[in-house]
Amino acid sequence: MQKLVPMSNPFLEPSGLDYQLPPFGAIRDEHYLPAFNAGFAEHLTEIHCITDSAEAPSFENTLIALERAGRTLDRVSRVFFSNSVSHATEAIQALEQQIAPRLAEHEDNIKLNRALFERLRQVPLDGLDDESARLVEEYIRSFIRAGAELDDAAQSTLRELNSKLSALSTEFSQKLLKDTNASALLVDSAEELDGLSADAISAAASAAGDAGHEGRYLLTLILPTAQPALELLTNRDVRRRLHEASVNRGARGNDADTLALATEMATVRADRAALLGFSTHAAAATDNQTAPSLEAILDRMRELAAPAVRNARAEAAELEAEAGHPIEPWDWAYYAAKVRKARFDVDLDALRPYFELERVLQDGVFYAAHRLYGLTFTERPDLVGYHPDVRVWEVFNEDGSGLGLFLGDYYTRDTKSGGAWMNSFVDQSRLEGTRAVVINNLNISRPGAGEPTLLSYDQVVTAFHEFGHALHGLFSDVTYPLFAGTAVPRDFVEYPSQVNEMWILWPEIVANYARHHETGEPLPQDVIDRIHAAGAWGEGFETTAYLGAALLDLAWHSVPAGTVIEDPLAFEASALADARVDFAPVPPRYRTSYFKHIFAGGYAASYYAYIWSEMLDADTVEWFKSSGGLTRGNGDHFRRELLSRGNSIDPLEAFRRFRGRDADLHPLLVRRGLA
Repeated sequence: MQKLVPMSNPFLEPSGLDYQLPPFGAIRDEHYLPAFNAGFAEHLTEIHCITDSAEAPSFENTLIALERAGRTLDRVSRVFFSNSVSHATEAIQALEQQIAPRLAEHEDNIKLNRALFERLRQVPLDGLDDESARLVEEYIRSFIRAGAELDDAAQSTLRELNSKLSALSTEFSQKLLKDTNASALLVDSAEELDGLSADAISAAASAAGDAGHEGRYLLTLILPTAQPALELLTNRDVRRRLHEASVNRGARGNDADTLALATEMATVRADRAALLGFSTHAAAATDNQTAPSLEAILDRMRELAAPAVRNARAEAAELEAEAGHPIEPWDWAYYAAKVRKARFDVDLDALRPYFELERVLQDGVFYAAHRLYGLTFTERPDLVGYHPDVRVWEVFNEDGSGLGLFLGDYYTRDTKSGGAWMNSFVDQSRLEGTRAVVINNLNISRPGAGEPTLLSYDQVVTAFHEFGHALHGLFSDVTYPLFAGTAVPRDFVEYPSQVNEMWILWPEIVANYARHHETGEPLPQDVIDRIHAAGAWGEGFETTAYLGAALLDLAWHSVPAGTVIEDPLAFEASALADARVDFAPVPPRYRTSYFKHIFAGGYAASYYAYIWSEMLDADTVEWFKSSGGLTRGNGDHFRRELLSRGNSIDPLEAFRRFRGRDADLHPLLVRRGLA
């Protein structure tokens, strides 16, 4: 096929690097738009070859051809949209505003192609293996959900709605990044940061210097409502200012305000759902998940809400007794740490010297994967990423065979979105002969020059969690790209990552990585015992904050078509009150104006997925404990029956094959202090 742009464009052919790692060193901003143009044209030509075929529809000439189509577009899209959240320079943001609506239009050109849809429906299933038959069924289902059965007028309207949503989502993401950077709290003196560790103060000074405020201190914001420094700052007014900076992001009435965008997206999604035959977007989004129905999800959330808020109120009473005054949201973490220390003698911040980044990675995250799955990791400095911070490791199976590449991008920067996530640059596929290339992104403050990178306990949890997603991608062993790795229902995708958190304090693992960065002394066993004992403390707060966000998400996406929302903050307050999670000292984990998961991250009406997945996770942890724990046999069983399957079989069936039965809710209730 003739190429539309010069062959010097690195996206136009598969990468010649190991595992087809994108050739980041050769990629320039000017390559993206020509590559997208070529990718769109190439993909449509390939689709026309399928639909114009004179041969009767078969699995080979329709499904295999469809799975192999669009490779150029796939290569450029994966790199570009990874950069749009990991390294969103002004040039990338400007390109995204052009590309995102065109990509939405292109996807409609595929999914609304009636000739292609008719060929899919005519493909005979006789003689197909289970994965191939599932591929046919999943394609047909996805086309129907995308509107393939709508008439011309309805499809035209649907295209307009999809284009609008794509543009609004891009604008929300970019405005939120801008206002998150602008909302960072600038203070004049180190005295105002009393309570923070020396390395944290050094990082704040470094961040201020990078922002042009030499001699001052900058507390940058992470994506959730809760900011880590709130646990430590002794100055109550600074805590208040930091909290207010967090919760007012995107809602400050400036040119980066996101509330109007969120409101419009919710109403447009409602209109689209109605067009597709659903009562609400929430009903549409949950129609193809592992949860049996939207009603079942709402019932479960409400069932958990009452005891969670009850526990949060009991915790608040203890905090008020400690503080001697009513607890405000900016007080909670500070006094919770004091109560935790008094009751359990656990000071999580004092553990930071034991959690140096390199040891956490090499001797913790990677070591656990070695002990459980036999993996080994070799850093590849000859392979470069999209930013100097990015590191590349080659991953090997126990027999020495190459499994894939793992990339790590751990430090925060102004061009990176908040939070933590996993992306895939190359999916495993037996059809394509590819192995996985995946990346983890975290947002760790960069220490001052010469200072070690010390992690909070929460950041250690995040590192293990995100690597669970990476393992899900790396272990994929499927034939078809559509089913690879983490391409499972949204309320299943968090499950393997949550399971991987269990190894953080597992005796052999914690003894290997949790060592004082200066003395080399291991984290004392009595401290580990006290962390375990304190595990359920604070779950009232954590569960209430999480449910507040999950139920707020469902409220925004349960509005029927034609709804007019004039005051988004009033809507938010009403939604939390109606769900009975409106406990003032515990704001939701995300408020509307910075809820990127649902307005720019693919979790619309699906933020409930974390706790739904946690039911499977908690039951799986019990299985590991009762089956001998950290053994190669257990790892192989989990890998073979679940992590390798992707979406090639029904995920709940994969769980049953792994566990031998359906999941039990009780371990989750115990973990959350709700039993």
